[in-house]
Amino acid sequence: MARPVVRRLRRLAGRAARAAGLETRSRRHEVERRLRKARSERDIARARVAKGAEDKEQLTRRVDELGAELDLLRAAGDLAGGRDRTDLQYLFVITYGRSGSTLLQGILSSTPGVMVRGENGGLLQHLFQFHRTAAGHRDRLARSVPLPQEHPWWGLDGYRDETAFRGFRTLMLETVLRPTVDTHLVGFKEIDWPTDDLAELLEFTRSVFPGARFVLNTRDLEQVAQSKWWARNPDALAELQTIEKTYVEALAPLADAAYRVHYDDYVADPTVLRGLFEWLGLEFDESRVRAVMDVRHSY
Repeated sequence: MARPVVRRLRRLAGRAARAAGLETRSRRHEVERRLRKARSERDIARARVAKGAEDKEQLTRRVDELGAELDLLRAAGDLAGGRDRTDLQYLFVITYGRSGSTLLQGILSSTPGVMVRGENGGLLQHLFQFHRTAAGHRDRLARSVPLPQEHPWWGLDGYRDETAFRGFRTLMLETVLRPTVDTHLVGFKEIDWPTDDLAELLEFTRSVFPGARFVLNTRDLEQVAQSKWWARNPDALAELQTIEKTYVEALAPLADAAYRVHYDDYVADPTVLRGLFEWLGLEFDESRVRAVMDVRHSY
């Protein structure tokens, strides 16, 4: 009896094994089917994402192209309307208070076609801070596509440097510099220049005023330290030395775009300024310069 029972048990075990094997294969086939489906869906999704990214990149490029085109049209409008001019050269006098720069301002402005305005309280610094703030946030928020309307900084990513520089320039030309039709060189002298970030400010100035040049006007610092408000400051000489050193270092990288004059030298001998006039491409008229120097400047 044992053998029939054993054979029966073997048959049952075989059936169970076959059933288990079938079930295992079935499950494996199901898993493979699901895996193939998942891979297919993944590939389709990737293709859609790639297509979407490509569309977004094309949209971004088109936005940039339209922005550049709009900027060109605005620039043409500013030129046509006389708010901007391509025939102007720009000159800025960098100095500190009580350096005799007002006299230099008068000497330069006495030259036909030259208009060097006086101080304006460091207006360029305010424009520079405006630009640095806007551009800094724009760069921080930079994305491959424009910011959506629901974004809290919506629109700032469209801030364009070229548009801003032209706007700053036309603002200064219309409100502060105001050149006449005969003016070909325009600018101002300023004593309010920062000792921090001066190099960056000068770079910004040259972006706003293409080809801008700078004159550094110095004077004997011991005399300056004893003049007007400086005389009330016990640390005046040390502060002036720091300021002048900062100016010299910031202007050094500009090479031929910067020129230095010394008040004590040209007061003693006006012909010393001949080099400055040649650097500017201007005619040096000694009699005219001496006539200006005969008139009291500043206060």
